[in-house]
Amino acid sequence: MENRQPHSFLDGLFDRLTTTFQPPAWAIDEVQHRLLLLVNHVLMQEPQAQARLLRQKGAQVNVVWRSFAMQFVATPAGLLDRVSSADGSARAPDLTLTVLETSPFALAQGALKGDKPPINIEGDVQLAAEIGWLVDHVRWDLEEDLSRLIGDGPAHTLGEVARKAVATLREFAQGRKPDAARPAA
Repeated sequence: MENRQPHSFLDGLFDRLTTTFQPPAWAIDEVQHRLLLLVNHVLMQEPQAQARLLRQKGAQVNVVWRSFAMQFVATPAGLLDRVSSADGSARAPDLTLTVLETSPFALAQGALKGDKPPINIEGDVQLAAEIGWLVDHVRWDLEEDLSRLIGDGPAHTLGEVARKAVATLREFAQGRKPDAARPAA
């Protein structure tokens, strides 16, 4: 009998869906644009991150996962911008990061555990080190952004609920039982 991962059925379903139904180019473009807006929002809250990216201005990075790819460039403002084939700067990227884990469910499970996915790195070592530093040290302070919308008290309460939910999900992903001493949410 074949030993299969618990989520292999879902992985197979995901494979069939992505090969059968490709999202339209405009949808991919819009998702990439929104993702980069979020990343830049987070980077603008970290002056040291912007300073590190400023040292790499003009450097292009290509991120690849399965059949999806996104190429971006470090700007003179210490932020990121997308590189599109339509803008005429179709040069080879300085760094290519290929996510080797193909299963979206294994990626999500690893993220819940706090693990980084296996990545193949090709290109500029210094740029790869800067990107690695950003991944390790830059965090989105969602609670701070929320407090601007709904106030400090409600934002803190929502933050506590979210932290407890994430901790419970991490324990579940790691196959542990929740701490008995910790009160239930």
